[in-house]
Amino acid sequence: MSKRANGEGSIHQRKDGRWCGSVSIGRGKRKHVFASSRADVGRKLTLALKSRDEGLPVINERQTVKQFLDQWLAAKRRSARPGTLRGYESKIRVHILPALGTVALAKLTPQRLQIFINEKLESGLAPQTVHHVRAILRVALGDALKWGVVARNVADLVDPPRIPHEEVRALTPTEAQALLAAVTGDRLEALYSVAIALGLRQGEALGLRWDDVDFDASSLHVRRSLQRIAGKFELVEPKTARSTRTLALPAIAATALREHRKRQLEERLVAGPMWEDRGLVFTRPNGAPLHGSNVTREFQRMLARAGLRRMRFHDMRHACASLLIAQGVHPRVVMETLGHSQIGITMNLYSHVLPEAQRQAAAQMNGILTGRV
Repeated sequence: MSKRANGEGSIHQRKDGRWCGSVSIGRGKRKHVFASSRADVGRKLTLALKSRDEGLPVINERQTVKQFLDQWLAAKRRSARPGTLRGYESKIRVHILPALGTVALAKLTPQRLQIFINEKLESGLAPQTVHHVRAILRVALGDALKWGVVARNVADLVDPPRIPHEEVRALTPTEAQALLAAVTGDRLEALYSVAIALGLRQGEALGLRWDDVDFDASSLHVRRSLQRIAGKFELVEPKTARSTRTLALPAIAATALREHRKRQLEERLVAGPMWEDRGLVFTRPNGAPLHGSNVTREFQRMLARAGLRRMRFHDMRHACASLLIAQGVHPRVVMETLGHSQIGITMNLYSHVLPEAQRQAAAQMNGILTGRV
């Protein structure tokens, strides 16, 4: 076998017959890998070099699950959305590390992981949360497999928890009208109108800037989402690539936005030099960003005023989708309106609304075939 070039590491056979490879990983440190054959050591060393050159953590084979996940999170900080990263960190800290943190990564087996999943379910943790925990491990161990740290992704071999199907209960047309009537004249009337008419996520709605609203073209651009990161408000990229979208603006929402702009200009005059100018559409009276929990609290108050049941702000997004499908709008259009990454998500969430749309389609087909359109 040819001699390895400078910087490609070194390989030698130990007295006990095992082969050892080592390579510099910077700051005077070296990475050592071991195997029973020179070829296996060469493959491990190549993977270590690849990780080093790509700026990925070069991981010790004897490291624990905690040590690996700490390094994995450090790598993810370069690419994951802030909200996604917070979810990873929280579930790893609360659920994964207490049970699996001291386990050697190389000794984590499907059986051990299945026991962990079952114990979480038996403890009363919601199946959806357990599903997320498994998903995080699946993604992390998938990266470990790509980096050559493990021979297989044991999370792929574990049965996911069964998540009970909960039918989305969205606002009916009558309830949506009642809500909009109740918010008439409120300083955030336009926020509710836009949320119901366009199905925006709360962060997307609160992250709208006036340059996202095109009154001449009657359209609205979703380009960013407002998030609170380390105590500060920041505008970040939307949830997925499809979440960045341009939507036709219904007249009711356009009218509400025009009135809202007038109201905001009046608030700006009152605030004077205290106005915090970020160009946001929906703000506090001094121009500062709105806190999501405060918006939800105010939303609950409006529901009570309208005599409606308690629900989440996010349920206005469900209302938009359900109302569109019930009118016979094609699910693909609904998918693009909501910014779903896959049409399967739309179909699964709103399958309960499809029968009515199908009846309408059947009636229309009957009209076409009988000449009674």
